Amino acid sequence: PRDLAMHPPDSWPGDAALGDRLFQGRYRFVGHEVASATGPAWSPPGIAPAWLEAMHGFAWLRHFKASGGETARRHARALVGDWIRRCGQWRPDAWDAAVTGRRIAAWTASAGFLLTGADADWRAAFLASLGVQTRHLARAARSETAGGRRIAALRGLLYAWLCLGHGERPIRRTVAAIERECARQTLPDGGHVDRSPARHCAALADLVDCRDLLRAADRDPPEALCDAIERMAGVLRALRHGDGGLAVFNDSPERPFPDPEAVLKAAAPASSRTQANARDMGFQRLAAGRATLIVDAGAAGGADSDHAAAAAFEMSFGAHRMIVNCGPHTGRDAAWTEALRRTAAHSTLTLADASLDSGAPVECERRVEGGALWLDVAHRGYVRRFGYIHRRRFFLAADGNDARGEDLLSPAPGAAAPEPRPFAIRFHLHPTVEATLERHGQAASLRLPDGGEWRLRASCGVAIAASVYFADDYTARRASQVAIAGVCGPDGASVRWALRRVG
Repeated sequence: PRDLAMHPPDSWPGDAALGDRLFQGRYRFVGHEVASATGPAWSPPGIAPAWLEAMHGFAWLRHFKASGGETARRHARALVGDWIRRCGQWRPDAWDAAVTGRRIAAWTASAGFLLTGADADWRAAFLASLGVQTRHLARAARSETAGGRRIAALRGLLYAWLCLGHGERPIRRTVAAIERECARQTLPDGGHVDRSPARHCAALADLVDCRDLLRAADRDPPEALCDAIERMAGVLRALRHGDGGLAVFNDSPERPFPDPEAVLKAAAPASSRTQANARDMGFQRLAAGRATLIVDAGAAGGADSDHAAAAAFEMSFGAHRMIVNCGPHTGRDAAWTEALRRTAAHSTLTLADASLDSGAPVECERRVEGGALWLDVAHRGYVRRFGYIHRRRFFLAADGNDARGEDLLSPAPGAAAPEPRPFAIRFHLHPTVEATLERHGQAASLRLPDGGEWRLRASCGVAIAASVYFADDYTARRASQVAIAGVCGPDGASVRWALRRVG
């Protein structure tokens, strides 16, 4: 291409403070920082793949735009030019189809900022590289990717065809491919097939970009695309806590990029409904007063982001998270990745210290009575190995100040007589929550950062132990957990517990 046919909109705001960090050679993505005063580090040794994808995806260019000024523009141009020189030919980490799609979208969305004042040689190299990347992506977008990554690749291809002035045929083919992915990846309730709040948010953001890009090009976005965006926005609202961040299920951090609030603002009107009963995706939201419970009520679908977390829940009150899961790990330490995907890293019941079986059937029923919310979740994740069905019942009072639950283990019909097994029920706490034992171990006091207090008690006593929380920018933080321990006999076991606001 000799020029851009259009300069596309950029829906996601940059952060000038992050632009200053990049200017200093401090590249921080997914919780890991690489400092390089001599120039960009495109392939630092021992770094996590997620960091490399963020670095080569160039979404961080918008932070230079937010900084503004000629100095930021020249530095951004120098980084792009360095990438063209060092990485401008195919290599596996930088030319993955999804990463290439993100990079093309980022470059074209920042082209007006980058090209202003650029010399002829830099301009020619920039446009030539866009052409090379587009030709590669046209071959690889559908064959090398699946799920949300395919949407990211197709989004980049749509940016390329529209912004580089290609003909009508490739544009129509790419729009048709995006429509097909909307049908394949969006469940009837609007949830994304990967069952990950973060991947759901990312896919929705990519589809919003596709819609807005078509409108900027004076084209009507297809009805299937607009319908998928509206339904996905309803589910994204249900997956957020009172602080606006995501519930940390299935490799999701609290605050992915783009921010969930920004995605919702761009996706649909604030008046659009919240899909609290996302039965197809497998999540349920119970909200009353200032309290919010988000429950994993679905079976693991086999995605590489799946955690063994059936019947696990998170709870927040107002803007404060209280009960959480331990979150995602993005580094190269396979032991941490495996540990955080196990059932014990989630606020639910574990049997014999084992993780539940992936893909085991899950049943769910919810109802409303007098403003109070009830939820009943049962799964067979322990039937094959231990012969027990786990059933968890939730209750949330209409004022949001009283949440109760019951965990039941019962012998599965037709299974061999189960042997006695130890069990543990864990309530992982957010690092900002302070826990102390009360009433000789029969209850625990949970103090929130604003001084508010809740009391967690159980029918068989509680204990406080150490935990860890990874969901704040993917970095590990010390935390606590309240644990209930017992032994399930041949006839099963039942434990009741209650969370009540003090005062």
